[in-house]
Amino acid sequence: MNSAVGLEFPPPPGAPSARWLGTAFAVGDEHRRILAYGSAPSGWTDELTHLHESAAGADHFIDVASRTHAVNEMARVASQPGAVILEVGISSGFLLGEMIARLPGATFVGADYTYGTLEKAATRLPAELPLLQFDLTECPLPDASVDAAVLLNVLEHIEKDTTALAQLYRILKPGGAVVIEVPAGEGLYDRYDKALMHWRRYSMSVLAQRVTSAGFRIERRSHLGFFLYPGFYAAKKFGRARETPPQELDTSVQKSISFSRRLGAVASASLALERAMRNWMYLPFGIRCLVTGRKVS
Repeated sequence: MNSAVGLEFPPPPGAPSARWLGTAFAVGDEHRRILAYGSAPSGWTDELTHLHESAAGADHFIDVASRTHAVNEMARVASQPGAVILEVGISSGFLLGEMIARLPGATFVGADYTYGTLEKAATRLPAELPLLQFDLTECPLPDASVDAAVLLNVLEHIEKDTTALAQLYRILKPGGAVVIEVPAGEGLYDRYDKALMHWRRYSMSVLAQRVTSAGFRIERRSHLGFFLYPGFYAAKKFGRARETPPQELDTSVQKSISFSRRLGAVASASLALERAMRNWMYLPFGIRCLVTGRKVS
């Protein structure tokens, strides 16, 4: 991984300056591992990160397939030496670790909404990786400062997702790319989505419209979980017909995630097959929407 020394990081509110030294930020007279800009209320918490980690972890087949797609796309759109790659919503840091291994010549920056999430991820990630805490709708990064950005299951947690997309367009360099993944199935929003603090699920048409309205040209689009979708759809519809007491919702969500792990090898094989299929055809439905957009000006 290339050093991020020399990248421009605006100082947080009340600080005279902020400079990345290689393993920490110099903020005035202090050294900080994480540069925090503050945030307005959002749809993510440290507790949600812990819930997902404890039930799914790093090796859940959907998450593995999700990260594989993101790493492959990033290798395609930002393979040039020295490319600055930003992940927004790093959560546990698993994707960042895989991208660093795949693209050792790139310069990486990790960002998340919650400070506690970044503190925990910092213990797993290289010390020379800058970590930023901010609200994407108020992104502090300078114009045209990033070559590529990746957001896995982030936009659904942001009420003003169009503002977030506009910020991404602003900070990307001309020709830069964004890789986005969000939950699919606009009509399948249910109590689980509410418990996970999703503002919405997306149809591909809605996601594509919002991405293009922000100024991006859509380079690739498809779905993840194509073969698994019928069972997922049925489970969602059945779940909506049943009521779960609010005090049992977190436990119910955890059980649902844990149960899906039991599909194991069969699910992993189906996801590997669809990954190959996406190279030559559009998969019209799935559990998640996948879009890669390019800033053309």
